[in-house]
Amino acid sequence: MPVHAFIDESVRDSRYYLCVAVLDPACLAETRKRLTALLLPGQRELHFKKEKPPRRRLLADRIGGLSAATSVYVTARTRKTEEQDRQRCLFEAVRDLVSVRAHRVVIDSREEQDRHDQTTIYRALGGRPSDTGVSYEHLDSAAAPLLWIPDAVAWCYGAGSDWRRRVMPVVHQVIEL
Repeated sequence: MPVHAFIDESVRDSRYYLCVAVLDPACLAETRKRLTALLLPGQRELHFKKEKPPRRRLLADRIGGLSAATSVYVTARTRKTEEQDRQRCLFEAVRDLVSVRAHRVVIDSREEQDRHDQTTIYRALGGRPSDTGVSYEHLDSAAAPLLWIPDAVAWCYGAGSDWRRRVMPVVHQVIEL
């Protein structure tokens, strides 16, 4: 059965983390509802970096209990730019998503930098995206609550220690590049 995937990133010291959350289409509405229920009054989105530690713990525990399978792509930041690290991780992630029959891929938008992702995705799909059945789009995380999953998992995994432990139930694989 085709799946949907949601991608976001986190950067910590000398490591770059790209997280892909994969969900069964039958779980999308319920998971979205559970995430939006976590918003505070007046809050438009969950963004882990902006939350205070006690709230982060609550959110990490809740996200760790969702019906999602995440993959974390990690690279040591030995490249010249963070963009190169991102594109290296994204290339591998998209290739892996093709193998699990991803139907829709949603990537957290970085505005003008989205063009770099588009080039990488085109290359990863073998220059023939329509042959793969994969469609992708960049969206702002306020418009796509399911992007909050990879945001939180990437942040927590990168933070290590207790943060990592809290989201490990949804981390199915870690790929070191």
